[in-house]
Amino acid sequence: MNIFSVLNIISIYIVPCLILLALLFAYFRGVKVFETFVEGAKEGFGMSVRLIPFLVGMMVAIGLFRDSGAMELITGAIAPILSWFGIPSEILPLAFMRPVSGSSALAITAEIMNSHGPDSLLGRMASTMQGSTDTTLFVLTVYFGAVGIKKTRYALTVGLLADLAGILAAIFICNMVFG
Repeated sequence: MNIFSVLNIISIYIVPCLILLALLFAYFRGVKVFETFVEGAKEGFGMSVRLIPFLVGMMVAIGLFRDSGAMELITGAIAPILSWFGIPSEILPLAFMRPVSGSSALAITAEIMNSHGPDSLLGRMASTMQGSTDTTLFVLTVYFGAVGIKKTRYALTVGLLADLAGILAAIFICNMVFG
């Protein structure tokens, strides 16, 4: 039996064992497990209802941005400047949408993969960008909205700067390694 077979067996049983361990620990500590679970489920449902206005607002804003043609206008305006730095214009829609919407960014990545191939420079840039950045605006909307935080100034700035660093690093590293 090799190490990969052992790791495969461990990976199959680790999550159920951890759940069982947590339940046993709670039982021996005197926690009413089912009642606590139901209370948490009620709280989660209430939180999801409170999040609906934030999510609807975010979806409307994303739809307006994409359908208005603003993304194509911005991309077309800055593409000549960015080409001097080795940044292909085909990757710009992904760079714009990734901090806003994960599903839109994934659709753009799939489109890049279909038209250029996963092993192309653009395909590798898109994949690296997907893994190096986050949906900052979505995260702020959902998590800050869930706990009622209204002032997101510094979190938004830091999140968008981190996304910019991830985007630029993905482009730079992919150009260096695969370009």
